[in-house]
Amino acid sequence: MPRRRSDRTSAAPRRGARHGRHGRLGRSEVVRPPLPPLEGRVERFDVTIGTAVEFLRGTWPELQEVRFEIGALPPSPDTTGIPRWHIDREGRRIVLFRIPIERLLPPGHDDAMHRRIAIESAVFRAAAEYVGKDPWEFGPDQG
Repeated sequence: MPRRRSDRTSAAPRRGARHGRHGRLGRSEVVRPPLPPLEGRVERFDVTIGTAVEFLRGTWPELQEVRFEIGALPPSPDTTGIPRWHIDREGRRIVLFRIPIERLLPPGHDDAMHRRIAIESAVFRAAAEYVGKDPWEFGPDQG
């Protein structure tokens, strides 16, 4: 028996079809809402330390072989309070303590800019103590 062809031009359009011509009608958008940034406070701390260390190593050859490490907290307070860093000249390393550097800021200075300043300041002061110089001596034209 021959098939009977329906006349598509005379057929009424279908309403409420779930799928379009390519099966994509009714799906959600491919682009989702923006995701939160992948960096947090710890990652920003690491990047800020790394940037300051790269500057110092490029400026002062004495720091080329020094290993900069990040610790959470010092083992114990010293006579001057809670240390922000520890110098190990024999092991050629400087350990910077994240929590005291970030959390012990003066009242009213707990924002991103002041945290960055505190982090960079700690790196410069620790490096200056390591090489036996004043932190203000670090710079390309100092020596």
